[in-house]
Amino acid sequence: MPVPAERIRALNAAPLRPERAVVLHWMTSARRTRSNPALERAAELGRELGRPVLVLEPLRCGYPHASDRLHTFLLEGMRDNAAALAGRALYHPWVERRAGEGDGLLEALAARACAVIADDFPTGFPAQAIHAAAARLDVRLEAVDASCVVPFRLAGKDFPTAHAYRRHLQRTLPAWLDRLPAEDPLARAPPPWGASVPVEIRRRWPAARGAELDRPAALAAGLPIDHGVPPAGRGGSVAARRRLAAFLRDGLDGYSERRNAPDEPRGSSGLSPWLHFGHVSSFEVLRAVLRREGWTPPAVAAPPRGARAGWWALSPSAEAFLDQLLTWRELAFVTCAHVPDHRAYASLPAWARATLARHAADPRPASYGRAALEAAETHDPLWNAAQRQLLREGVVHGYLRMLWGKKILEWSPTPEEAHATMLELNDRHALDGRDPSSVAGVAWCLGRYDRPWGPERPVFGTVRYMSSANTARKWPVRRYLERHGP
Repeated sequence: MPVPAERIRALNAAPLRPERAVVLHWMTSARRTRSNPALERAAELGRELGRPVLVLEPLRCGYPHASDRLHTFLLEGMRDNAAALAGRALYHPWVERRAGEGDGLLEALAARACAVIADDFPTGFPAQAIHAAAARLDVRLEAVDASCVVPFRLAGKDFPTAHAYRRHLQRTLPAWLDRLPAEDPLARAPPPWGASVPVEIRRRWPAARGAELDRPAALAAGLPIDHGVPPAGRGGSVAARRRLAAFLRDGLDGYSERRNAPDEPRGSSGLSPWLHFGHVSSFEVLRAVLRREGWTPPAVAAPPRGARAGWWALSPSAEAFLDQLLTWRELAFVTCAHVPDHRAYASLPAWARATLARHAADPRPASYGRAALEAAETHDPLWNAAQRQLLREGVVHGYLRMLWGKKILEWSPTPEEAHATMLELNDRHALDGRDPSSVAGVAWCLGRYDRPWGPERPVFGTVRYMSSANTARKWPVRRYLERHGP
């Protein structure tokens, strides 16, 4: 089955160049070799044209918040891709050693390509890069959605609440369950026998050596990036699949009861870093959950009314997890695709901005600057523990991540500054920062996807309120505080 046209966007009017040597896949956000519609599209064109696929996976050093943490995670993914692509496609893993050194690499490879297939992404540096490239290339540039089960541009609009998007998803998802991407996108691709990256390109932009990719932290340490954010976690598709298997074995049963409990280490899938970097896909995760549950289409049990539970006819925990994976995650992609200024405070709902403005001058119960917040130096032990988890591990427990943002709002001089602080701390330290889900999560703390809540409170107005004291009463937190203490 070909890659559905709804997943593909032509970004320029340039033609295919069938006389050229390769089909170029420019891998920027879906950095994996399995269940990857963008790589599958490149292989599809390669088969039609009788040309091998060349995968360019570049890693620049000048992108926003480039750090040892992000670079090491990405380099570990490149190591896995090098092994997975050996003998199946040409692979050029390029690591920039000085800012600007990569200028011209894409154009040089595109000049030898029948077509360029990129990953579609709705926010941040990857989105900017593919649109900037479109006008520079003399060959067709296509962007393929390899992120969402229901293509994120298909809705054509944003949705104000998760319930509204869930109704849309329940109407549209069944048709896409039969159109999931091939698990092996290169299964029918022409082999790269006898083909190679031109020598002049290899000399000017040499691929990262296997020995370098085997020591990713050491490679990152020598680059001009932020060395104040140390490596955390292990990147790559191998680690992602290991994490997914552990969650299915030990975490999925009971997920609906445990997921909000900070003391419960099995309460979360922990997959968000790998989903963000594209080392694993929602397609693969969805397939794995449905196989474990013994689900086959069309086993949906309820009409598309937007209910959180019951629609799939799965266990409560599987339904709760898929609601996070599909409703909340894909809604974030839809928002970023359809709200041009989605990272701006001005993009928040009008009711939320109005109520926060009415309370902007309210006295704060405590006030902290960005430096104190970043260093986890507040009076609140639970908030400090969440921030220390972010600093050390690059993640925050899901429920506490909401509390983390709410307290920054409460302690900041203005809601605008709170929004900027949340984005900055999250972008710099979180492995899944800069992701649509992170951008949307920050905005949720300030009212996006929500409604007014009473009673009206100081600072918050009618924006939903959360407190550390209420959290500690609702969920056990003692072990979490011990794990993430000073």
